[in-house]
Amino acid sequence: MGKSKGGRRRQVGAEAVVESVDGGLAELIPDRERPRAWTLVIDGAPQSHVDLDDPAYLSFEYQRRLGHVIDLVAPPGRPVHAVHLGGGALTLARYVAATRPRSTQLVVERDGTLVQLVRRELPLDPNARIRVRSADAREGLAKVPDGWADLVITDVFSGARTPAHLTSTEFLDDVRRTLKPGGVYAANLADGPPLAHLRGQIATAAARFGQLALVADPAVLRGKRFGNAVLVASDHPLPTAELTRLAASDPHPARVEHGRTLTDFTGGAAPVTDTAAVASPAPPASVFR
Repeated sequence: MGKSKGGRRRQVGAEAVVESVDGGLAELIPDRERPRAWTLVIDGAPQSHVDLDDPAYLSFEYQRRLGHVIDLVAPPGRPVHAVHLGGGALTLARYVAATRPRSTQLVVERDGTLVQLVRRELPLDPNARIRVRSADAREGLAKVPDGWADLVITDVFSGARTPAHLTSTEFLDDVRRTLKPGGVYAANLADGPPLAHLRGQIATAAARFGQLALVADPAVLRGKRFGNAVLVASDHPLPTAELTRLAASDPHPARVEHGRTLTDFTGGAAPVTDTAAVASPAPPASVFR
């Protein structure tokens, strides 16, 4: 089915781009409703959506929720220093550049072949101050200077699972090191019933940060289905009222849990350390049908 790994693959339907990358088979599928918008799919799992004409448009639910965090991390329009662990199609970095011009951003994406594909097919605004580093997320984070970032976002999946070494207290120690006082950490987590991974990740963040919030579909929080949840953490008070309002106004409204309710939700789960860390659970096949 086309050339070998790293080479340009055939066009599907005369429009889609299909190419082997380090993480599997990547497809850039055109959005039939938005002229210059594309969805990135890897091995059948949707990863990102980008509208080149409107980079502030966020199609995916979890990315919209992370967009709300970006909107609230500093006064509207103020430039920030942001670190993105996991790049995908660079959707959130483009969003920051569009909504907060003159922001300085670092994207750490292990899949160098994917980065090349995205840069070629979905080019970045040349004025955007976005640097992309091809490296493991934790290794890339280790090179970020102390106290540099206003915001660190983790959105890393390997085979639709978050790697184990990005789920531990030791990982969060390095996240905290890179954050400015009052900086915010946000992570895209995925889990389903019985939500053991999600509960453990909340307990892990609570062991390193004083303030937490969780944004998720109510059905996911009730353990009714597999889905995404956005965990937000800081040592300063979080704008939970504003986050709640924004999440509730989405096309697919989400709930925001924080404080005692969120503590109770963990059910006594223990923080995860490097020695005990495991990857997040694989989603059921039905999720992508």
